[in-house]
This record gives sequence, structure tokens and C-alpha cells, in this order.
Amino acid sequence: MAHLLSTTCYLDVSSSNKLHFKSINQCSTPIPTSFNMGISLSPLKKLSLQRKKCAQYVVRASAVSMSQEAKTQNDSGSQQTTDGASTRKKVMVIGGDGYCGWATALHLSKKGYEVAIVDNLIRRLFDHQLGLDSLTPISSIHNRIRRWKSLTGKDIQLFVGDICDFDFLAEAFKSFEPDAAVHFGEQRSAPYSMIDRSRAVFTQHNNVIGTLNVLFAIKEFREECHLVKLGTMGEYGTPNIDIEEGFITITHNGRRDTLPYPKQASSFYHLSKVHDSHNIAFTCKAWGIRATDLNQGVVYGVRTDETSMHEELVNRLDYDAVFGTALNRFCVQAAVGHPLTVYGKGGQTRGYLDIRDTVQCVEIAIANPANPGEFRVFNQFTEQFSVNELAALVTKAGEKLGLEVKTISVPNPRVEAEEHYYNAKHTKLIELGLQPHLLSDSLLDSLLNFAVQYKDRVDTKQIMPSVSWKKIGAKPKTVAA
Repeated sequence: MAHLLSTTCYLDVSSSNKLHFKSINQCSTPIPTSFNMGISLSPLKKLSLQRKKCAQYVVRASAVSMSQEAKTQNDSGSQQTTDGASTRKKVMVIGGDGYCGWATALHLSKKGYEVAIVDNLIRRLFDHQLGLDSLTPISSIHNRIRRWKSLTGKDIQLFVGDICDFDFLAEAFKSFEPDAAVHFGEQRSAPYSMIDRSRAVFTQHNNVIGTLNVLFAIKEFREECHLVKLGTMGEYGTPNIDIEEGFITITHNGRRDTLPYPKQASSFYHLSKVHDSHNIAFTCKAWGIRATDLNQGVVYGVRTDETSMHEELVNRLDYDAVFGTALNRFCVQAAVGHPLTVYGKGGQTRGYLDIRDTVQCVEIAIANPANPGEFRVFNQFTEQFSVNELAALVTKAGEKLGLEVKTISVPNPRVEAEEHYYNAKHTKLIELGLQPHLLSDSLLDSLLNFAVQYKDRVDTKQIMPSVSWKKIGAKPKTVAA
């Protein structure tokens, strides 16, 4: 464990371009700094990061006038005040530097919402710790935001800090005053949570405490704020009955009730999401918070209309065995001539969606907020596939591009059913207007070509799985520097 003592500062970029710094306090908190990627093992010189109240900066850019054309084109984010005047709805995107968060922040900004990103940038640190990298080269969050403004004239405010530090989060809420908070800001990898004890503890602390802090911030400083929380379909597991959207009506011993759908999480990460859902449901009932829990399926793709506007806006694409998702991984494997890595029998079936639908679903949830005291659950995916079905689709698409694609079965590092029933409902977002981008030959061709474009950046040593659900232990794991 490593500590870093630092001063908390707020950076205010005013219209006169003067910089104002305000020192707040100092502290020191540890985070996990060691790991194992299944290769030659030796201690790694530990990286240090201040986990709480350190290196936190609030970057606030003064509002700039948009052209009349931009104002008329992007009015989805407007709302009316009590006197009939139109004002832009404010959306705080927590975790806005990540894979889904970055795409969502740009999409909402383009649609006319006033957007602020809250992020501690720790996802980038994970790559440094684990020796990983995005397939795509990604710019710093500051350069990303500057480029977005230069292209669109739209400001995105940036609050760099840790939501597990309530003082920081409180200041961000009081400064920005969000109408909606979109919460992506969690450690989102099941394999990462299963590396060792410290990663399991970090995942649950970061995710559960962070979400609890967001709930308290809403209660204390912005009680009308609508929480849009990114959950996961993995909370449900793979039951031998249909999966409903959050709730199930049952009859037992002659009595009938509608209850939360049973949860069967399959990693310490998924368990943190289950506890998040319980905490949110409780605070909706106790405090009258309005919340939408988006139980998202597996996301694939990399391009959205906004991230395709400039190379500095390009999103990350993970292909490694810790953070990469199945279809993205398969496309990269095909591009570099590595056999597609099917875990076990390959019958594992899940819900999937294009990242363009992720941003669309979040926008729909914001535009149609839950009522005060209401805890809504939407299952956020568009199609179901087994791992074998995905491998077959990538093989077919790869052959059309002249790629020789093979598939291998590797021992499953996870503890999960490899053949099972799976039928999950996902109608609520469709009813609210979701127009899905279904997995097509053209999308697969695009993703494969994208992978081929960047194949020289692929480290093939990161493809095979190295984190075992059964072999996780208390001893911190390290990798050769």
C-alpha cells in the first residue's frame, strides 16, 4: 500500500483567463498498488496515488455563447422555469473520463445539456499498474475537453476528485447544482475485483461508499436531482426463469406480492452493484430520492457520432482479459491473428448493446425522470448472444475481410454456468423511445477494421485470462516491472 500527501486545490478558469487557487486541506489514504497478470512474477515498484482529498481540482470554464444554429439544433437539454423561461438542464456525469462516461458526456453536451464531469482519473492508473493500454490512443481529459469546446463551442466543466471523499463531492454538487447525476464512477471490472483481497476490498469500498456519498449529496444539497445509476445485468445471475425488469410478482402460500427480483451476483464487483441497488432503493423510500437503475448488459463498439469528430475525442477500447468485453476482445483477437478465446463451453449468454445505445438510453432516462420517491429499474440491452454465437459472427465477418479467424476453448477462469437458460425482459426503454443499433454485418466490419487500424498497439500477452475466481487469495499479487 502506498500513500501520497497532497494539497487539495480548486482551479477556476474565469472569463478573464485568471487562475485562482484555493488550498483546502491535506490527507493520505491508500489504494491497491500491486497485481498479477499471470506471467513471470516479481515485486513491482509500487505506484503512489492519493486516494482521498488529494490532487483534486475543479476546472470551471466560463460559459461561452453558442451560435444561433447550435442553439436551435441542440435543444433536448432545455427545461422551462416557473416563469416560462427556457434554461439548460444540468447533468453531472460521474466517471465521465471512462469508456461509457466519456461517450455519454459528449452526447449530452451535443444535445444541449449543461454537462460537468466528475472523475478521479483512476481508471488510467489501473492501466499503468497492470501494464495495460487502450487499443486506441486516448488524450488527457483536459485535452479532450479543450478539443470539444474548440469544435462545438460548448463547455464541459471538470471536477477532478474522488467521490469517496464527501467534502469534495459536496463542493462539486454545491458548485454545479445538477438536475440529474449520471453515475458511472465505479470500478467496473469483475476480473479486477477477483485479482486479490486488496482489489476486492477496494472495489466494494469504492463502489458502495461512492454511491452512498452520491445519495447523501443529493439529499443534502440537491434533493430534486434525479439519480441515473449504471447497474449491471450481472446482478441477476443466470436463473432458470425469465429475468424481469427489477421486480417480480410472486404468489406464496396463498399471498401475492411484488418484490425486488432475486440477485445472484458472480464476483465481488457484481456484489458491490447489488448493494448499490439496495442502498438506492432504501433511500428512495426513506428520503424521497428519485432514481433510475440502469441494469446494463455488455457494451461493445467504440465510435459514437461525437467521439468520431476528432482524434482527440476518440474513446478507449479495452481488449485485455481484465477490462475488455467479449465482442471487443474477439474483434481485436481476429485482427492480430490470435484465436478467439472462448471460456469453457461457450454457452454463457448475456444481453449486449452498442455503445451508441448506452448514450441513447441515458438520455432517455434523463428526459423521462423518475418521480420523487420512485426507484425504477430498466434492463439496458438490445440483444442476447452466447459467447459461441459471438465467436461465429466475428469469424464470418473476419473471413469477409480476408482474415483467418480460429476459435479455441480455454479453461474458464470464472465460476459460472457455461450452459444455461437465459431470457431477460428489456421493454421499458423501448417503450420510452429507444431505437436500438442492432449488431449487424456492417457494424462488425467497422469494428474489425478499427481493430486492424490499431493492431500494432496490441500486446498479445494481455489477451489470455490470468485472473482466477478460485485462486484469489489474501496475498497481494505483483508482476514484473
